[in-house]
Amino acid sequence: MKILVVDDHDLVRAGLRQVLKGLDEQIEVLEASVCARAFELADQHPDLDLVLMDYMMPDLNGMLGLEAFGKSHPELPVVILTGSVDSQLEARLLARGAAGYLSKGGNSQDMLRMLRQVLAGEDPRPRASPAVTAQAMEPNGVTPAPHLTQRQEQVLAMLLAGASNKRISGELFISDETTRNHVSAILRFFNVESRIQAVLAAGRLGYTAAPPSPGSASSF
Repeated sequence: MKILVVDDHDLVRAGLRQVLKGLDEQIEVLEASVCARAFELADQHPDLDLVLMDYMMPDLNGMLGLEAFGKSHPELPVVILTGSVDSQLEARLLARGAAGYLSKGGNSQDMLRMLRQVLAGEDPRPRASPAVTAQAMEPNGVTPAPHLTQRQEQVLAMLLAGASNKRISGELFISDETTRNHVSAILRFFNVESRIQAVLAAGRLGYTAAPPSPGSASSF
């Protein structure tokens, strides 16, 4: 597992590095003190699983940083860290595509719980959060429907082509764990319990298989 921590304070990055070991002792944590460096690292490490970014960065605020990551790496989940709880800011960030919102003053176990949900492709927001729900609605008052991320659509296309998890991981340059998380998220999206059922449901909805790569072989 590989996570990028973006914060301009050395002590905060060091503390987060220790907390993140609660996800996996073998976790690889990359660090950036400015957003410009964070974008470079994201380009250099296509197998990143998650970005944990402070909202108040010296070169870009969290909203602009989130937008930049969304354009260059739309499949990469970004969780925003702030110094205080602000439900309106949380709503704006989530509406702009943030995978989650965390206060630095929160409990480390709550942070790990939320990050596990994000890594599993789940929505970490509480079911009953009227302030966030209202703020995150589209201008016409309709809450956006759940959707697959760009990376999940890539994984689905390979599932439709009969690719195994191992081949998906290799061709998309992501870890086996990340592949499993994406497949689990796809099953939840189609409300099914198996890969075969997901493939059948996706086919009925018009999703298409990825073109075969040289030397590839189908394997469920």
